[in-house]
Amino acid sequence: MFLIIKRLWQVNWAEQWQYRANLLMYLLYWLVSPIIYLAVWTSIANQKGSVNGFTANDFITYYMVLLICDQVTSNIVIHTFGYKIQDGTLSGELVRPIHPMLTNGLVNNIAFKALTMMGLTPIWIILYFLYKPDFSSMMLRNILLALPAMILAFFIGYLLSASITSLAFWTTRVYSIHEFYFALILLFSGQFVPLTLMPKVVQDIAQYLPFQLLIYFPIQLILGKLSAQQIAQGYVMSLIWLGISGLLFYLVWRNGVKRYSAVGA
Repeated sequence: MFLIIKRLWQVNWAEQWQYRANLLMYLLYWLVSPIIYLAVWTSIANQKGSVNGFTANDFITYYMVLLICDQVTSNIVIHTFGYKIQDGTLSGELVRPIHPMLTNGLVNNIAFKALTMMGLTPIWIILYFLYKPDFSSMMLRNILLALPAMILAFFIGYLLSASITSLAFWTTRVYSIHEFYFALILLFSGQFVPLTLMPKVVQDIAQYLPFQLLIYFPIQLILGKLSAQQIAQGYVMSLIWLGISGLLFYLVWRNGVKRYSAVGA
């Protein structure tokens, strides 16, 4: 199995380098919104002194960390796999002795992520010198605590996106469904604004949804904003949602493949 994964990595890594312009467009797509939020909220905080207790530096550190967490935990499975179900190219992958989405699709996403992180690094450094954030309160142990949380967040997000992508077995509107899913992430993950600045009803709902685990929970871990009880609760919720998302994907994929048909399939 290790040799299979190694070969898939080599193929997908080389493939990512062949589509550098596409990669750049994806990277810009991911960076534009957080950078705009960073500029807007920092400007507001500078004018008012603070926003509900958030200073300009709080917003700067929050969105600077968000840029990294978003890149680590996000995925593009809907864009790299959805069309395969719709145009029938999935047929060739189904005959292989590996799961199409949990091996080749997963490795493809990780290769894409590794390359985008290389593109993000110089942009992040430029933003660091422009805004000069104060990370003095951030500790190494917080970063180490956040690493497993980000890994769990990536797999939760990947399995949920893979479940939605698998709806292409039933409908051609799968991209629209995924856009609605992305809107929920934007609202409940803390990407638009830190959840503590959202209405209380949104905060209460977010506690039970997986979206805040994708971005907000790792950010708060890195910035050292959580108590030991909140950290434990966050990890328990992550494990619960990992199980739920895994089961959901299993059910949708299994039933979808049964109804799949294509020329030559």
